[in-house]
Amino acid sequence: MWNYEKRLEYPIKIKQNNPELAKVIISQYGGPNGEIGASMRYLSQRFAMPYKEVCGVLTDIGTEELAHLEMVATIVHQLTSNLTPEQIVAGGFDQYYVDHTTGIWPQAASGEPFSASMFQSVGDPITDLSEDLAAEQKARTTYDNLLRLIKDPDVRDPIAFLRQREIVHFQRFGEALRRVQERLDSKNFYAFNPAFDCKS
Repeated sequence: MWNYEKRLEYPIKIKQNNPELAKVIISQYGGPNGEIGASMRYLSQRFAMPYKEVCGVLTDIGTEELAHLEMVATIVHQLTSNLTPEQIVAGGFDQYYVDHTTGIWPQAASGEPFSASMFQSVGDPITDLSEDLAAEQKARTTYDNLLRLIKDPDVRDPIAFLRQREIVHFQRFGEALRRVQERLDSKNFYAFNPAFDCKS
């Protein structure tokens, strides 16, 4: 189904390690608005989507989110490479380090581990696409918050790229929602679920 190119979607070349930044950026790996949840949300929702072109949007964006997951992991890995025990303690990375060394593990900046309860897939196109629009805005907000904290241009650059992709995804989901609504009785959008109630 997919062709995997062994390169990042956007280049990442961080010269300076920084465990403090790694601690907050990890949230976009496995936090409540992170890339694992986004990918699993869209790749799960697509199965109940009754319209092929909207299913295609969910598949396209869901697979791109896997590429973003790879980018966030690369950023965290480069920020934590070659740390000394002193840097680990001084950077507040010691609690993470005790459990994971400098391996990549899905958690929020708060330390809460990733859970499938962080996303929804209910099998109703309007509900799911509304969830997707909100998810992309929450991810953009998280990237905005990270950009306020990051001064290193080598880290800011890929984070800004990821932020921009969230905006594009929001726009594509808006178009997808309009496509779904155009196929429903405009006086009665919310009275039935086209993925469930209209099956022949």
